[in-house]
Formats: sequence, structure tokens, C-alpha cells
Amino acid sequence: MKLGLHLTRFNWPEGDAGIGPRVVEIVKRAEEAGFDGFWPMDHLYQISLNGPPEESMLEGYTLLAFAAGLTTRIKLGLLVTGVTYRHPGMLVKTVSSLDVLSGGRAFLGLGAAWNEREHLGLGVPFPPLAERFERLEETLQIFRRMWSGEVEPFDGKHYQLTETLCRPLPLQRPHPPIMVGGGGERKTLRLVAQYADACNLFATPEVAHKLDVLKAHCEAVGRPYGEITKTASARIAVSRDGRQGTMGLAETIDYLGRLADLGFDQTIVMLPEPLPAAAIDVFGERIVAEAAKLKIAGR
Repeated sequence: MKLGLHLTRFNWPEGDAGIGPRVVEIVKRAEEAGFDGFWPMDHLYQISLNGPPEESMLEGYTLLAFAAGLTTRIKLGLLVTGVTYRHPGMLVKTVSSLDVLSGGRAFLGLGAAWNEREHLGLGVPFPPLAERFERLEETLQIFRRMWSGEVEPFDGKHYQLTETLCRPLPLQRPHPPIMVGGGGERKTLRLVAQYADACNLFATPEVAHKLDVLKAHCEAVGRPYGEITKTASARIAVSRDGRQGTMGLAETIDYLGRLADLGFDQTIVMLPEPLPAAAIDVFGERIVAEAAKLKIAGR
């Protein structure tokens, strides 16, 4: 099993002037510890689950480009890009540029978006849910069209492109992996089966059922279920000794093993935040190596 690192908060004691140095430390230590991916979230304001909206929040693709210049191996993606924030043609160019400049390390995470306050606050249109899913499906179609190298018009309900020209193409072939995030059983998981290379689900008690739903959607569209990389997002407070409500090393490895038994290829770890960089080192000492030995069900 591979491990990714999720980052959602930037409110360290040093204030805004300390954000840059802290991100440098975290990204470098994550790569040194053996994490496979760096996965910040994509928001304009802080979300209520983590803190007040006034809390500092970085623009996602600027952060990934910054991280690309600090690293050589770790993969770079947002968990997940809100489809409403950027025009799809421009988003294709952004992710393609990231892939080229990082040496082929971009990973597209995409979702329907949900935070109304940040949309209205910054003047970003916030369509109804049904329309956001229509826009998500068209955006997936545009990505695949532009990354195929074909140059022709795209005439969708919401987006019209007179020529799907993308140069340079990404270095990864046939294209960077496409992940659709979310566990919606009727729409989201259908889009995974139809268009995506990977899914992302929260590691809740219902997650096995979600995988069954995804498998059914794959059967309906004639897609091999095993083609899809399964990723789980999990909140893990870990320490070497398991004190103060944390999980120790052995307990953490056992937890990851249970996810592997369900068929998850990667766990994207949400550590307690604001993230102390030293917490990453605990994973590098043993957990990353032990997770890599886990047998993934169905693989």
C-alpha cells in the first residue's frame, strides 16, 4: 500500500510569514519519509470542519507548483479540485504544465465542489448541484479529449471549445491519472467507473458498501473494476508509543492492513493539524515501509 499526505491548514504559530518555510519543511520531509503523494485540499476559504473561514488558505495549484520545485519524486495532486473554480480548458493547461515541470508527477483529483460561502464570497458562480455534476462530467470529457492529442471542437451543454489544443502534452502517457473524489452512489461513483483512473473515499464504516456500488457501476459500463486505483482518506493520529489517544506503530499498520484487505491501494493520511513536521518522521521510521509490504485484495 502507498501512503499520501493530506494538508488542510496553514495556521502555524509564526503566522503568515511562516507559511512558506513550514511548507518547505513538510513537503521535503514527506518525500524523505517515503510518502507517495502530497495532497493539499482545494478551497478558497478554510472550511468549517477545520477552522473559521478567516483562517489562511493557499491556492491549490500555486502550492503544488511550489512543492514541485522542492521535490523530485513525490506525486502532486489536490484532494480534490473543485470543478467550479476554474474553466476546464484552463484547468487542463494548469495540470499539464504541472506535469511537464515536475517531470511527470501530476495527479488530477476532481470533484463537484460544495462550499457555497467561498463561491459567493469571491464571486465564483455556484450552480445547483445537478448542474455542478453536469459540469463535472463535461470537464472529465474535456480532459480526456485534450490529453488525447486530438484537436477538434467540443460542444457541450455548459462548455464550448472551438479547438481542444493542448501543447505541451503531459509527460505521463496516456495522461496523468484522473481521480474523482466522493462517495455519492448514483452520480459520483458512476463517473468514476465511466471516466476515472482512481476513486477517493473516506474511510468510514460504509466504505466497503461504497466499493460494492463502484463495482456495480463498473459492470454496468463494461469497465474492469480492477483497473481503478482505490484511495481512502483517513484521519490518523499516530505516535511511537500510542499515548494520549494516538495509535502506536503496530496499531497503525494493522489499521492500514484492514484497508488493504478491502482493496485500497493507497491511504491518504490526514494528520492532526496545524501539522508539526516531526509527525511525518514517525511514518518514515517504519510505517511507510511496512505499508508497502501489505497485499492489496484483488491485486
